[in-house]
Amino acid sequence: MSGFADMDIDTIWMNGEFVDWDDAKIHVMSHGLHYGTGVFEGVRSYDTEHGPAIFRWEEHLDRLYNSTKPYNMEIEHSREELTNATIELLKRQDLKSCYIRPIAFFGYDSLGVSPRNCPTDVAIGAWPWGTYLGDDALENGVEVMVSSWRKHSSSQIPTNAKTTGLYVNSLLAGEEARRNGYAEAVVLNKEGNVAEGPGENIFLVRDGEIFTPGLAESILDGITRNTLITLAREQGYTVHDNATISRGELNTADELFFTGSAAEVTPIRKVDNVVIGNGSRGPVTEELQSAFFDLVERRTDAHDDWFLYVDEQ
Repeated sequence: MSGFADMDIDTIWMNGEFVDWDDAKIHVMSHGLHYGTGVFEGVRSYDTEHGPAIFRWEEHLDRLYNSTKPYNMEIEHSREELTNATIELLKRQDLKSCYIRPIAFFGYDSLGVSPRNCPTDVAIGAWPWGTYLGDDALENGVEVMVSSWRKHSSSQIPTNAKTTGLYVNSLLAGEEARRNGYAEAVVLNKEGNVAEGPGENIFLVRDGEIFTPGLAESILDGITRNTLITLAREQGYTVHDNATISRGELNTADELFFTGSAAEVTPIRKVDNVVIGNGSRGPVTEELQSAFFDLVERRTDAHDDWFLYVDEQ
């Protein structure tokens, strides 16, 4: 991914106003900076023949507001206001295919661990973002390693909330993998079973059936995960969406793939240098990947209610 300085973007929506990208600043003593007390979403807009279409915006808003609940965080802006701000942001910057980042965090007031009296700051940014794990990842797949870092349990920190501070765990796992020459990591939960990637859910294909760890395995309830489960069942596959997957099962899988708003549908060709299947994108992964991109690029009329068409608003 190129740095922001290389991109033709100039506007952020912040606390109810559109501001210049370079002026979207917070105080260095903001609570969220010191304690990771923020929640966020990652959303994609796709360029379609009907214009820019934001994928599953309502579901992302659901998760954003739900993520605030464990922290007693109050977003004072309504869903309608965040939606209108996002539409206007894309129009102002003429963004078609892009990544959208809504974030809410405890701001500047006091710096005790308790965020009492700290305001909730809210911002939305959007920018062009291509293939998350590399230009050829979608076709050729990626090589991953099982990280030595474990995913925290939902009894320690809520895993169903998309919290800023929790991504330190993701950073540690991902950077460990990259230092060792891999594109990404797979993270195990505290029981030693497969949880997910640092920023992706994971799917396993075996004997023509599809398996993905259940929510009790300390995973984020991914929106792209839900999309692929739906598409796979519509294609006639049996999907076990509450699976427990051991580390060893990764090595003997017929196919593996990641899903996520950023990663979309990315095949995994090796785990810890063990070749998965035939070492390339498998047929089930390819079929589901094609179904996914047919959907999000609107080459099909299916699930039209999953899309917010920017030019029609």
